[in-house]
Amino acid sequence: MSAGERPLAGRTLFISGASRGIGLAIALRAARDGANVALIAKTAEPHPKLEGTVYTAAEQIEGAGGRALPVVGDIRDEEQVAAAVAQTVERFGGVDICVNNASAINLSGTEALEVKRYDLMQEINTRGTFVVSRACIPHLKASENPHVLTLSPPLNLDPAWFRDHAAYTVSKYGMSMLTLGMAEEFRERGIAFNALWPRTMVATAAVRNLLGGEEAMARSRRPEVVADAAYTVFTRPSRECTGNFFLAEDVLAEEGVTDLGRYSYGGSDAELAPDLFLDD
Repeated sequence: MSAGERPLAGRTLFISGASRGIGLAIALRAARDGANVALIAKTAEPHPKLEGTVYTAAEQIEGAGGRALPVVGDIRDEEQVAAAVAQTVERFGGVDICVNNASAINLSGTEALEVKRYDLMQEINTRGTFVVSRACIPHLKASENPHVLTLSPPLNLDPAWFRDHAAYTVSKYGMSMLTLGMAEEFRERGIAFNALWPRTMVATAAVRNLLGGEEAMARSRRPEVVADAAYTVFTRPSRECTGNFFLAEDVLAEEGVTDLGRYSYGGSDAELAPDLFLDD
């Protein structure tokens, strides 16, 4: 594959929560181009319910053809994030793409949700997105095609999406509102801020452990559906592609990919479950 066919070759991604799932899939897709990937995540040791660590993810990234910098850190800690970004710049010379992937989920109603769980979601989802984006922005300004991509949904104010899990909805919409605001704030600087969300559930540890086990996994698409869409967004000119709430399948359709059977976790004939926050 020539350099022209590998648009992310030599470019540097900083990804939160990329030990597994969608974050790792995005990292591996970029690594196939020869990209540099810095990943910050909390999982340093194997966990019985969570596949992979920040170190095993780095091994996979390098095995796929990229260069990896694993950083054990908590995106709720501003100093840890700043240090991780500084390490990234020292190792790879800058940051071209920032991916806000780390997220916490709890679909409990108001009375059932402990305040500490509420705080956790706000701190990881909304605050973490702000902290990571803010730390990367000074370096993104020096990139030729800078992108910030946040894994959060389009803003749908139908009360149905607030009724059963208001706290989680607020935390995810906070990520989306930061995307909307920063897209306008940094439009003139040429930094693209976009959000990306799948039409269906994606087979991740959260789905297996919290949202229905293997039955839910069978009705999900594989993380690569989001990774391939993210890759497409990264390769678009940042000055022409900002402030969007993309759906992964729509991005792929724009590129001529309409047969999504290969992304099905449970088989191409499985009945897929729609993701949250999307109208029928």
